[in-house]
Amino acid sequence: MRIIFMGTPDFAVASLEALLQAGEEVVAVVTTPDKPAGRGQKMHESAIKKYAIQQGLPVLQPEKLRNPEFITALQSYRADLQVVVAFRMLPEVVWNMPPLGTINVHASLLPQYRGAAPINHAIIQGETHTGVTTFLLQHQIDTGNILFSQQVEIAQEDTAGILHDKLMAAGAEVLLKTVEAVRNNDIHPVPQAQLETTVLKTAPKIFKEDCQILWDRPTDKVYNQIRGLSPYPAAYTILNDKVLKIFETKKGQSLGETPGTYSSDGKTFLSFATQDGSLLVTSLQLEGKKRMQIEEFLRGYRLD
Repeated sequence: MRIIFMGTPDFAVASLEALLQAGEEVVAVVTTPDKPAGRGQKMHESAIKKYAIQQGLPVLQPEKLRNPEFITALQSYRADLQVVVAFRMLPEVVWNMPPLGTINVHASLLPQYRGAAPINHAIIQGETHTGVTTFLLQHQIDTGNILFSQQVEIAQEDTAGILHDKLMAAGAEVLLKTVEAVRNNDIHPVPQAQLETTVLKTAPKIFKEDCQILWDRPTDKVYNQIRGLSPYPAAYTILNDKVLKIFETKKGQSLGETPGTYSSDGKTFLSFATQDGSLLVTSLQLEGKKRMQIEEFLRGYRLD
């Protein structure tokens, strides 16, 4: 089969690499345009573009997915199948183009956690497992008929970064299984409506206001928020009028203090009171500084 691959971040690279290593014929890659980033505002290429170029694959970077020139270029590759992993929402003229359709790899067990940030939200909600799902694209985002899924456990200490890597590997594995089934006409799509329960959890895009820590909540809730946003975009609090990003914590006993109050010996620990306990910070980053472990931070910063 002639396959066109669409994706952007590191998460998608594992799937593209798996296809190539399995000998699949990837005829082109579609990714986002280069964007300025960093202090120097140098043009930044997506992880998928960098990998595709290393592999000698043609790369398309449309500003708009309905652009007639892009549509014509896409058609010229005569793809049998399109694969989408962590990309943009596609218009019907694109996803309906190949005769075998377009399949998407999503980082949750659909229909749960539809949306842009399924990895973060699964941890924030305190789930003990999540997974990956392949499905056929249709009009409404993340609602297409399910092809295959695979469950992935979430350990109590897993951050979004750790879970990302687990799901990245699982996604590549399920994708290969799906492509093989499509080739053999051995797919049995299941409408998501058949799997929907009374409580559907969503995974909307995360904004800065979602990242501020509310210390007056239960310890478990705050703990899950911090690890669900680590390492990016990172949960934060305000310490002496500066933004303090917190990446890793350990649960502690109640300090008997007002939630949000911190205590420290100035050398080895910094803890914040929560509604029913406390959290010991182990990895953090103060505004304008690099990320540090707590001992290094306390050696160079004097708490009031």
